[in-house]
Amino acid sequence: MIIDNLANAGTYTALHKNFAAAFDYLTSQDLNALEVGTYFPGEGLKVMVTDKEAVSAEAAAAKFECHNKNIDIQVTIRGNETFGWRSRNECTDPKGEYNTEKDVLFYNDAPEMHFPLRAGQFVILYPNDVHAAMIGEGMIKKLVVKVAI
Repeated sequence: MIIDNLANAGTYTALHKNFAAAFDYLTSQDLNALEVGTYFPGEGLKVMVTDKEAVSAEAAAAKFECHNKNIDIQVTIRGNETFGWRSRNECTDPKGEYNTEKDVLFYNDAPEMHFPLRAGQFVILYPNDVHAAMIGEGMIKKLVVKVAI
């Protein structure tokens, strides 16, 4: 997991073959003006923009998830968002089977820690990062880039 500000995005482009394109997209857009929806800005990238009501930590933990085929770059555009996190190596209680079509595996385990993300910050979540997002109050506009591994 990596947490930083979009102003420092260039620091991470060498970490994955698709990160340069992902961060170029993020830094070339007026994120506040992006409409809610799904975009495909390049090969191996899928962008989803949402603007939804935040949820409680308990509600978010019900969707404590990780992925096998994608890395998430999650950007908070507006609002204050909190994430729950735990290393996949420490999770022992899967909730059902891995869904290949949706690339998601849920866990009943509880987050080990929580961290905030403010507008203009991002988190990179690798397959080993089990996470629960959208914790907070009020509306949160965010963007998730799915980066194919």
